[in-house]
Amino acid sequence: MTTTSPILVTGGTGTLGSHVVPLLRDAGHEVRVLSRHGRAAENGVSYVAADLLKGEGIEAALEGVETVLHLAGGPKGDDEATRNLVRAASRAGVRHLVYISVIGADRLPVKWLQSKLAAEQAVSESGIPWTTLRAAQFHDLTLKMVRGMAKLPVVPVPGGLRLEPVDSREVAARLVELTLGEAAGLVPDIAGPRVYDMAELIRGYLKVSGKRRPKLPVRLPGKTGRAYRAGENLALEGSLTGKLTWEDFLAEHAG
Repeated sequence: MTTTSPILVTGGTGTLGSHVVPLLRDAGHEVRVLSRHGRAAENGVSYVAADLLKGEGIEAALEGVETVLHLAGGPKGDDEATRNLVRAASRAGVRHLVYISVIGADRLPVKWLQSKLAAEQAVSESGIPWTTLRAAQFHDLTLKMVRGMAKLPVVPVPGGLRLEPVDSREVAARLVELTLGEAAGLVPDIAGPRVYDMAELIRGYLKVSGKRRPKLPVRLPGKTGRAYRAGENLALEGSLTGKLTWEDFLAEHAG
C-alpha cells in the first residue's frame, strides 16, 4: 500500500519495533511511534505518548494515519488494549491494520496466548482491512529465558518442550513487507529454521558462555504440558522459515 501519511507503529521502541522502524524509514515512509512515554522527534520518526490499555491518547496518535502496525504487547491485557486501538482506528478511518501475534495462540491453553487470540479476533472483526502474522518465539526472548535458567545451581529442563526460535530482524523484515502491501488477512506463520528441544537450547547457551551446570529433567504438568509436548506451539505446514539459527544468534550475542 502506497501512502504519504505517517505509519503508526505501536510498541515501536521494543525488540521488534527497534528493527521495524528503521526499515520503514529506509523505505521512505514517515513513522509515528506510539509508546507509553513521548519524546522529541528524530530522524524522521515522531513519538506520541498514549496508553492503549487505559484508552488514553490514542485518537491524537491516529490523526492523519492510514496504516497501523500494532506491535505493542505485554504479559496481560493485550486483548483490551487491542480493542481500544481498533475502536479508535475505525473512527479515524484507518485503511490497513497489521498485527503481530504468536504461533499457537489458537491452540495452546495458556492465558497470555488466549489474550493474544482475543486480540487477533478484535483485529479481524474490526471492519478495517487487516493482516495478522503469527511468529515463533524470538531468539532474544529465548536467550533471556535460557540465561535466567542458567543462573540456577541446577538447570531445569522441561521434557518434551520444543521451540523453533526465529530472529526478530527477519520477523521485522516480513512485517514491513506486509505493512507496505495490501491487507492479506491471516498470513503464513514465520518460524526459525530448526526445531530444538530445551536441552539443546540450554546446552548451546552453556557452551558459548563457558558455563557448566547440572541439568534436571522436569515434566510440565496438566493440559498445558500435554499441548506443548504435542507441539501445539510449533509452526504449521506451509509456514515461512527464517535463516538465522540459534547457534548463529548465540555466536553473535552470547559469546
